[in-house]
Amino acid sequence: DIIYPIFLEKNIVMILLEYIIWSPDPVIFKIPLSFLGLPDRPIVWYGLLFAMGFIIGQQISYRIFKAEGHSEKDVDTLTTFMVIATILGARLGHCLFYNPSYYLSDPIEILKIWEGGLASHGGAIGIFLALWLYANYDIRSKWAFVIPTSFSVKKRKKEGQSYFWVLDRVAIVVAITGALIRTGNFMNSEMEGVKTGTDYGVVYARATEGVLNFDENVIEGVVFEEGTYDPTHPGYLPMKAVLKLKPGVQVDQAMKGFINGQLAYRLNNYQEVVEHVDFAASGRGLNYQMIDEAGAERIEINATGILRHTPQLYEAIACLIIAFILLALWNYKRATLNDGLIFSVFMVLLWGDRFFNEFFKMNQEAFEANLPINMGQILSIPLILIGVVVFLMTVRKKETA
Repeated sequence: DIIYPIFLEKNIVMILLEYIIWSPDPVIFKIPLSFLGLPDRPIVWYGLLFAMGFIIGQQISYRIFKAEGHSEKDVDTLTTFMVIATILGARLGHCLFYNPSYYLSDPIEILKIWEGGLASHGGAIGIFLALWLYANYDIRSKWAFVIPTSFSVKKRKKEGQSYFWVLDRVAIVVAITGALIRTGNFMNSEMEGVKTGTDYGVVYARATEGVLNFDENVIEGVVFEEGTYDPTHPGYLPMKAVLKLKPGVQVDQAMKGFINGQLAYRLNNYQEVVEHVDFAASGRGLNYQMIDEAGAERIEINATGILRHTPQLYEAIACLIIAFILLALWNYKRATLNDGLIFSVFMVLLWGDRFFNEFFKMNQEAFEANLPINMGQILSIPLILIGVVVFLMTVRKKETA
């Protein structure tokens, strides 16, 4: 009587941790602007977490700079450099590293950052350049609302803030920001992982839900229900997509024709769907049934979910661990460490993890299938080597001293 409930509870927890069907709405809420004649403005998880990374990073930087006798105004200037450099670098990196022919043939597409497409390697290059400018130049501007009225650049090194000194401190907040950004990727159901081939993983069903919710005047909502996992078919989860119809909507012959025709085609041919949910496992098109309960109709479509890794969360956890390591080095060892050592540890750990974590990610572009390692790994190698070189330089400098 005592053991059974505990055993049952543990099994429920294990099942929840083993596999989930992941289909969150990337939009948290919308700012109503219709009364102004404007479309409502969505606030999305990715954008919020991205912004939170810089806000939290700025607060940590305040404490670090204050502890070392530097002004908080320096942090404000540094944050401005970081935000601009990260966005521009990450966007240009995505365009030039992953699909240069497309973006160079139509450069206007590069500006459409709201359509997605940011590369962390490009963001890293942008940050390196921005911090070098911050450490070596005094850049000032005055603004009247959103219009710049003056701009000046003077070569002037920051006192007590060498380039490597700045990199050491910024590395801590970049790791924390990286954890939040990768969590945003998970909320967006992007950067999906490869198949686990086991009884754990995530079924990325967001795109599938979008296809199933084909008409807001017909569909009230779409939910997914897990079936019973079959250990003889590892990596695959029996599931059911339940389409709840709006009150008064009847399933007539026209709707049946649409389900067997256009909807079946979309579910069995759209890449974003078939990579994650298989609706044609039976080989006979859609396997569905219509249920009427007290006048509320719903359509249940049987499917098989494909369990995949969550590299976004793997990387987010790694970033947090790296941030704690760097923060401990700064807090307890900064007086005995040469400038650049914390940065070198950051580079080796972060990009080493990125190289390893790429094995769990699906390729972002088709051309990567023909490469021995993917583009993310290729771009990580020189950054790891930079970390190794800087580490050897700092160690040798200490030995010489």
